[in-house]
Amino acid sequence: MKNNLKIIYKTKISTELFKEFEYKNIHEIPQLVKIVINRGIGEAAQNSKLINKSIEEFSYITGQKPIITKTKKSIAGFKIRENMPIGLKVTLRKDKMYDFLNKLINLSLPRIRDFRGISSKKFDGRGNYNLGIKEQIIFPEINYDQINKIQGMNITIVTTANTDKESLSLLQKFGMPFIK
Repeated sequence: MKNNLKIIYKTKISTELFKEFEYKNIHEIPQLVKIVINRGIGEAAQNSKLINKSIEEFSYITGQKPIITKTKKSIAGFKIRENMPIGLKVTLRKDKMYDFLNKLINLSLPRIRDFRGISSKKFDGRGNYNLGIKEQIIFPEINYDQINKIQGMNITIVTTANTDKESLSLLQKFGMPFIK
């Protein structure tokens, strides 16, 4: 079964972007490359049970197991030793990327308390968008009774757009709820 957002992009969004920005070639049309989701685990680095719980949550949210990021060198001031786990990272591509984006736009973001939209100023200058989530409980897969600690995450949406304007238009056409 094909993903709805992928079908909508191929049939409707790509032609709208082609006309809007007057591209000369269809390969210039911006498209999604990947979605990267990161989380720093902080004091969970000392406790392996908290790391395992965080890995489990990420697996439920994204549909694939995260990579554990480790420190490169020791820093005594932060009580960190070399090769200690300090974060989790998941890179989503193709169908899983479209599934996650669909879930984020239609289910998770509207569940944020007092939600009025997301900022359109979080682009990096090269067409990529960064979104910070403060609570993992906005995702429907997370059971509120089974979480130990409220933790956030960073979501980066990587596109092939050359400018922030093109990327903003692409994400708006996908249905991303930006503040007007």
